[in-house]
Amino acid sequence: MTTLASKRKLWFLISLIVILPGLIALIFSGLKLGIDFTGGTLWEVRFSQPTESAAIEAALHDAGIDTAIVQRSGPATDETFLIRMHEVREGSELKAELVSALEAEVGPFTELEYSTVGGAVSTQIRNRAIIAVALASVGILLYMAYAFRNTQKPLLYGGSAIVAMLHDVLIVLGVFSILGLLFNVQIDALFITALLTIIGFSVHDTIVVFDRIRENLARHPDESFEGIVDYSLAQTVVRSLNTSMTVIFTLLALVLFGGGSTRMFVLALLIGIISGTYSSIFNASQLLVAWENGEIQRFFGRFRRAEPDVVAPSA
Repeated sequence: MTTLASKRKLWFLISLIVILPGLIALIFSGLKLGIDFTGGTLWEVRFSQPTESAAIEAALHDAGIDTAIVQRSGPATDETFLIRMHEVREGSELKAELVSALEAEVGPFTELEYSTVGGAVSTQIRNRAIIAVALASVGILLYMAYAFRNTQKPLLYGGSAIVAMLHDVLIVLGVFSILGLLFNVQIDALFITALLTIIGFSVHDTIVVFDRIRENLARHPDESFEGIVDYSLAQTVVRSLNTSMTVIFTLLALVLFGGGSTRMFVLALLIGIISGTYSSIFNASQLLVAWENGEIQRFFGRFRRAEPDVVAPSA
């Protein structure tokens, strides 16, 4: 009888195939950072007549802004646009020139939001974001080790949860690296919020599976570990899928019909929730089985260099 655990190499291969393109994009292109991390100005405007992003970019270029990124904020029928550009202070002479250029070349508009982030503030935000993700990872590892302290290998449960969490984070980072490369999509502070939310969801789903494995290990001590994991997954997989699908449908509706200012945030959540559901079922628990069967140890053992033979000195 074919079981989930018996196909763990297939599940690992699927994860690798999904992660690899994004990882390559991350290495060679990185992420397109928004003004929260690089400094700059975010300007949201609504025009009273139909227009296109290209026309707005041309008007800004004529006013001296060469690196502006213009994106439609809402649906095609809503003439609301987000303009990202280098730092332009409110009330400055350059701001007045930009307003005049847009009104003359594109048409009258209403300013909805105008925010500027300085370089020093953006550096502080970036550093705090990195620290937040690192502390969350360490906290999860310690909590998982404590929660499963009654098992034979508590750190193994924590380590498996961390690997599954990193799987989800890498997929989201990779997708946004590709989106930045192809469509100039930038990440902002909301993206870090999405990552932390994804981390929490991924670990929560993993804990549900691990907790059932722990209970079944105590109830069926004579069963094989692989059999216990399969039995535990059979008990939890429907619950995990049902819980995740309700969230996925809600996020999908927000991506399709929500506002443009939060669309990338919701998209990151959607990708992370789907990945987190997969990793909790097909990665985290399978890592436990692979370690218990010695497969991980043998895999890394292949890369160890053989120690040279020591020749005894002749008498």
